[in-house]
Amino acid sequence: MSRNIYAFLVTILLLFQNCSGQKKDTKFYDKDFKWSIQIPKDFTKVSAKEWAEKQQRGENALEKTTGEEVINEAKTIFVFKTDDMNYFEANYQPFDINIDGDYRENNRNVNHALYQTFRDNMPNARIDTLSSTEKIDSLFFYKYETKIYLPNNQILDIIMYSKLFDKKEFTVNIMFTDPKCGKEMIDAWKNSKFEK
Repeated sequence: MSRNIYAFLVTILLLFQNCSGQKKDTKFYDKDFKWSIQIPKDFTKVSAKEWAEKQQRGENALEKTTGEEVINEAKTIFVFKTDDMNYFEANYQPFDINIDGDYRENNRNVNHALYQTFRDNMPNARIDTLSSTEKIDSLFFYKYETKIYLPNNQILDIIMYSKLFDKKEFTVNIMFTDPKCGKEMIDAWKNSKFEK
């Protein structure tokens, strides 16, 4: 399995597991990407230790499903949540076009692999997807939206934004079943700033 979809798939698997969080400051700044964002006030931070434990369980599940070893090179920037079905996560991982190939083509392949993984693991769910680009603080990001209509009448929305910064792929994942929480995360992301 491509390393570029590992962190995202693990995150999706974690949506169906409980996790506890810690209260946090609402302002967040990442010096590597010179990125600042205001986290919605009712969200709690998921601890690094807890996230690592859940990533290991997710990795085991993915390896069982795909029959392939997954290599996790993603570094978590943050994970916040409210309830157990609304997650706001950012990460980065190495991506060198001289080794990994064309970034745009990679995004198409990742989107296809994500759709196929959801289809294989949720055969009774209706799944709609949309690929596009979107400008966030004057920077263009690839955007991949997935809407999963679950058999229990819940709708899971997943929005993945990604951009290549030199040799690092930066990704923001927004996952929600509560449209109000989803709007809060989307608004926070769209209002975030990257220092030029």
